Amino acid sequence: MRILLDTNVIIHREANSVVLREIGNLFNWLDRLHHEKCVHPFTLDEISKHADPKVVATFKTKIDSYNVLKTLALDTPEILAIQRKYDKTDNDEIDTAILKEVYANRVDLLITEDKKIHAKAMDLNISTKVFTIEAFLEKVTAENPTLVDYKVLAVKKSYFGNINLKDAFFDSFRRDYNGFDIWFNKKSDEIAYICEGNSNDMLAFLYVKLETETENYTDIEPKFEPKRRMKIGTFKVVSTGFKLGERFLKIVFDNALRLRVDEIYLTIFENTEDQKRLVDLIHDWGFKKYGVKSSKNGEESVYVRDFRKAVDLKSPNLTYPYFSRHKAKFIVPIYPEYHTELFPDSILNTEFPMDFVDNVPNRNAISKVYISRSWERNLSTGDIIVFYRTADKGAAHYTSVTSTLGIVQKVTTNIGDLQQFIELCRKRSVFSDMELKEFWDFKPNNRPFVVNFLYAHSFKTRLNLKMLKELGIIVEAPRGFERLSDPAFETLMEKSNADKRLVAD
Repeated sequence: MRILLDTNVIIHREANSVVLREIGNLFNWLDRLHHEKCVHPFTLDEISKHADPKVVATFKTKIDSYNVLKTLALDTPEILAIQRKYDKTDNDEIDTAILKEVYANRVDLLITEDKKIHAKAMDLNISTKVFTIEAFLEKVTAENPTLVDYKVLAVKKSYFGNINLKDAFFDSFRRDYNGFDIWFNKKSDEIAYICEGNSNDMLAFLYVKLETETENYTDIEPKFEPKRRMKIGTFKVVSTGFKLGERFLKIVFDNALRLRVDEIYLTIFENTEDQKRLVDLIHDWGFKKYGVKSSKNGEESVYVRDFRKAVDLKSPNLTYPYFSRHKAKFIVPIYPEYHTELFPDSILNTEFPMDFVDNVPNRNAISKVYISRSWERNLSTGDIIVFYRTADKGAAHYTSVTSTLGIVQKVTTNIGDLQQFIELCRKRSVFSDMELKEFWDFKPNNRPFVVNFLYAHSFKTRLNLKMLKELGIIVEAPRGFERLSDPAFETLMEKSNADKRLVAD
């Protein structure tokens, strides 16, 4: 494939010091898959004007490793409309010129971190050809599982004192926070959540802290009202293509529930690409910019997530993990071979955890995909799904149990072709591309549909088929999406010892 790299990607690649470790992952994949790395002539002009002469010099020595486009795509009415709508500066015009190469099909894909380019791509209906670094890594890891380096990618708890502070992962914190190493060492007996790669290199780090109503917030403006809060003290994730960001946000929300807080917040310097990417991630999950925090290190942005019970029925991710009891409820079966692949936190006692290491995107994501041919397709955003793990082959009925609760994000029923089906499912389902093709072709007169949902809760007590029948929750084992009455759902929640705090209204 011919992959066009935007100027910001090239500059990070040729920077004198490593700013984004994801860049190394990206170029490693481009080389392993033998993709052609292309750059636009305008990129050469931009880099030649870069403020850091070392970047300019380094790029000139490596120019032969890139294919500089020899000619430029012509304007079209659609491109001219984009220029009129978006382009206010010379840089805007350069971005459109770069995007024009994708629109004209002269390159296969564009990789860029520029939000405005992604907005333009959406208007041109070519967003499936324009990727962020993280989205591209997710794509190639899902498409090429045999080439994935990370054999085990599990999140674990660790004392600060057992973590390698010299890891380059922490360089960005040292850059932004004077005295970071001293602060870190003082936390030696406290717990952090971490994820490491094959060589014990740090890929993700999370530290959370409970703060009560007596906390001093004089350095935050506007002033915080007294509340029980959880602070995300330190949070960083390297893009690997494995949805680690969502996996760690699940830990954030789980801790917020456990600590019974009213609010979650974090402070962040928005001056580097990795921090901007973190802001994009938390924004998708309901965090809003609140104000600023002043310190000896400068002025940080303060982002807040209201964690009191509420439900956004149009965008349930903004109020995750809460749901409304007034929406429709469904129960649906899922086979054992797919169950724990999709729901690693819902693993049964009879299963061996190391069989389900977190080295594919669907296991780490909060937002997941369920594929069905059910005749019942009238699900809508905010509806509730109860997943029923079917029995193992040859096993007794008690191994078929209700295990997990999900919240519907989106239902896609009118899927045009196999390629669209694969694109809808690839990163968040348990199936390989070949399995998706087999699923698509199995019954041409009854094509599958796709349900995007949020993985909200694992039941503490599992109800097997016999219990479900005796309690009047269901009459027979579900074969597709089957509706649950309100009383049946309330009984299921009660007997499953489900966390009733998740019910917002």
